[in-house]
Amino acid sequence: MKKTEKTNVMRLLEQKKIDYKSYDYTDTGVISGAEVAEALGQNPDQVYKTLVTQGATKNYYVFLVPVLKELNLKAGAKAVGEKSIAMIKSKELLPLTGYIHGGCSPIGMKKQFKTVIDASVTNFETIFFSAGKIGYQVEVAVKDIEKIVRYELSDIAE
Repeated sequence: MKKTEKTNVMRLLEQKKIDYKSYDYTDTGVISGAEVAEALGQNPDQVYKTLVTQGATKNYYVFLVPVLKELNLKAGAKAVGEKSIAMIKSKELLPLTGYIHGGCSPIGMKKQFKTVIDASVTNFETIFFSAGKIGYQVEVAVKDIEKIVRYELSDIAE
């Protein structure tokens, strides 16, 4: 893989002195999480997507789930203490988080939202997720994620 352009996510990881590996797959043209895992030659269970939702209370929440799975909205709502949650519309993502669809990362959003990571993350020493720009991923040790993002674990994927 070629030398990766630095994204804000990478800069924030460096500021916190968190070790990470970065991957640039811009030349592959892949977009879906499954294709990203394949392009990186990684186990898709270890590659996570970042999903943003809004609860019935109008609060926003961030969820990380493996790319081949979906967010179970009932389990997600329960994890954040909401009656219900719904995915936000793509056009709402940029003004809310600073990221576009396909390049959303749990690190470096405009505002820190309550974040829940699927409990399957405990099966791995490291996970991959968006580096904040389409075509870029970072691999971070699970134990280091809490140094930059406050999160809870819950069984939220199906």
